[in-house]
Amino acid sequence: MADSNDDVLNQAANWLASGKGVALATVIGTWGSSPRPVGSQLAVMDDGEFVGSVSGGCIEGAVIGEGLSSISDGKVRILDFGVTNEQAWEVGLACGGDIKIFVEKAGDHSDVSRLAIERPLASVTNIQTGERSLVTSTGSEGEIDLSSDMLLTVHKALRDDRSQLCNQDGQSLFVHIFNPPLRMIIVGAVHISQALIPMAQTAGFEVTVVDPRGSFATDARFPNVALINEWPDDALEALTPDARTAIVTLTHDPKLDDPALEKALNSDAFYIGSLGSKRTHASRLDRLRASGFSAEILNRINGPIGLDLGAISPAEIAVAVLGEIIAAKHGKLETVSA
Repeated sequence: MADSNDDVLNQAANWLASGKGVALATVIGTWGSSPRPVGSQLAVMDDGEFVGSVSGGCIEGAVIGEGLSSISDGKVRILDFGVTNEQAWEVGLACGGDIKIFVEKAGDHSDVSRLAIERPLASVTNIQTGERSLVTSTGSEGEIDLSSDMLLTVHKALRDDRSQLCNQDGQSLFVHIFNPPLRMIIVGAVHISQALIPMAQTAGFEVTVVDPRGSFATDARFPNVALINEWPDDALEALTPDARTAIVTLTHDPKLDDPALEKALNSDAFYIGSLGSKRTHASRLDRLRASGFSAEILNRINGPIGLDLGAISPAEIAVAVLGEIIAAKHGKLETVSA
């Protein structure tokens, strides 16, 4: 498995802190089939040692050589590579494609450490000059004066987890996204949860299952996932859901689902969904209204949960739930009035 960008940046920061010269190579564009997605990084030290990957092995040697040149002369480089069908087969792809790589001499230790640690963060780099600005949830700072339209594009890229090339006034800017992990909190250690968890993990979610019923939430039934055997309201209080969190309640039991939903509705979770029929959901909304939640707030709950796929089995329902969560993440989910 390739090193994560966090691993690459942390190692680069360590090298810089020890006085070594370092170059960073970043995938800024792909066309056709590509072994590594846009945003993937490789760091090379001045003695040729490297971490990370930009192609799975197809072009690493050439990129490392260009990185050493950037360490030497301080210049940025834009590299275009075509990956042949034969090379693609060697790294497990069906066909070849094209890869664009941006190579730069790394800045100081603190700058690279910030990229490795601060989340959420977007790095916006002029690929002709190497000038850079950083965008956070509170504003932007750096060498590039970003327009209001460009800032909207960057914030959308943060929401969508999508690093990309953009254009501002004839400048080619690479928007590199650094987000905290997506989280999914599932209330209810049930059959649907067993199907949903591996799908969610494959889609990049860190999953936690909450269920105070010890006979349900066991390591044997739920291997390789964080389990919390506490009441859902206490668990969610400790987990502090944020704007990168999806919350799913699947127990059918108001004693468990309702307290969880109350905590969820008071959080910044980007998705809240609850299992149950239309009649069950209507009763749920009545109870939550009685607890003081307005219709506008209750509209945040997706219920009955999941896209309308006609799903029947636990696995099918899990697919519908994950599809709805992904749609919500990318702003593609229509709101239905409660």
